[in-house]
Amino acid sequence: MATRTVKPNTGARRNMSFADFSKLTRKKPEKSLLVSKKQKAGRNNTGKITIRHRGGGAKKHLRLVDFRLDTVEDAKIVAFEYDPNRSARLALLQLNDNTKAYILATTGMKIGQTISAGKEVEIRSGNRLKLRDIPLGSTICNVELQAGSGAQLARSAGAKAQLAAKEGEFVQVKLPSGEVRYIHQDCHATIGQIGNLDHQNIKIGSAGRRRHMGWRPAVRGKAMNPVDHPHGGGEGGSPIGLKNPKTPWGKPALGLKTRRRKYSNSMIVKGRKRGKR
Repeated sequence: MATRTVKPNTGARRNMSFADFSKLTRKKPEKSLLVSKKQKAGRNNTGKITIRHRGGGAKKHLRLVDFRLDTVEDAKIVAFEYDPNRSARLALLQLNDNTKAYILATTGMKIGQTISAGKEVEIRSGNRLKLRDIPLGSTICNVELQAGSGAQLARSAGAKAQLAAKEGEFVQVKLPSGEVRYIHQDCHATIGQIGNLDHQNIKIGSAGRRRHMGWRPAVRGKAMNPVDHPHGGGEGGSPIGLKNPKTPWGKPALGLKTRRRKYSNSMIVKGRKRGKR
C-alpha cells in the first residue's frame, strides 16, 4: 500500500505524505467488534502523568482483534479496514457460525480468500499454525510467547519473524529486532508478513497533524532553566554541560538498561545488539 502526497500549498504540506487507503474496502467498522476507548492523556489510575506529551487528539474506538484464533476452518475475508490504534490494517473475517472477527492483514490477502487455523492447514499467507507444524525458514508474524495467550510478537506494519531452528520442545525464532529466542513449539504463529509495508515512509509534516494523533508538544531540556531540567541553563545555545545526557529526573538518558523481565533471559539465544544477552 503506497503513500500519497498532496499539493505543496504550504511549507508543511510540501513535506507531508499520507497513507493510501484505496485498497480498503470498507469505511465504517463492524459495530459488534467495537469498544469505546477512554482517553487518559498519559495518566495512571491515581491521576498522575506517567507518560509525558500525551493528550487531546481525535476520539477513537477499540477494535476487538482476535490474536488467538487457533481453531477456524475456511473463514472468508469480506473486507479490509483501517484501525486508528495500530499501524497494521485489519481483515474482517466471516466465520462458519455467521459471526465476524478481526485479524491483522498480511501481505497478499484478497477479498474472498479463506483463512484456516489448526493442525493440518496449508502453509499459506494468513493461515495460523503451531510452530511445530511450520517448516524451517518460513516467514511468520503474530507470534505467541506463551501457548494460548494470543499473539504478542511481530504485529506492527511490515513486521516479520523467521523460524530458524527446532530443538526439542522449543523452536528458535529470529524476531524483527534481530534477537533470536526460544519459544515453545505449541505456540501459534501466522504465516507471512504483516501488510501496509509503506507505513514507515509516511511523513507527518506538521505539528497540528501530530496533535490530532494525540501527541502534545515536547520541549528540549537544554531550552529549559536549570530548575526544570539537568540540561537547562547557560547563555545562548549552550551544550548540556554533563558527561552523559540525563532525563528530567537526573537518570542516564542513553544506555541505561531498563528491562525488568530478567526471568526470560535464559530464553534469549542471541541478543538484538552485538550478540549479547
